[in-house]
Amino acid sequence: MTTIPRPGQAVRGSQSGRPIMALLDLLGRRWALRVIWELRDGPLSFRELQQRCGSISSSVLNQRLAELRAAGVLEHRAQGYALSAEGRRLLELYPPLEAWAQGWARRERRTGAGARARRERA
Repeated sequence: MTTIPRPGQAVRGSQSGRPIMALLDLLGRRWALRVIWELRDGPLSFRELQQRCGSISSSVLNQRLAELRAAGVLEHRAQGYALSAEGRRLLELYPPLEAWAQGWARRERRTGAGARARRERA
């Protein structure tokens, strides 16, 4: 079992103990952001969550669920796994990331199209 990142402690990639570094470690783990995203509309059972995430293995899903529960992001209820109040607050930060990603995609399309045109002229 891997160590669950905690503010005030060294985490993967940082010895500073800064809370943001612990958060980046937690959210940077495979499938963590996707699990949070899939729970945005309400509780899901383990199997439903696994299906929504596509190719996630049961062992990786179990690990992510344990880490996110320990961090207070998720809860396990009678209906399945759900975002906690803190998890919902974290989910509110996704739209600015989506907006940034859309801008990135637009820049890539412009840059990619410009690069192709320059190669074709050469």
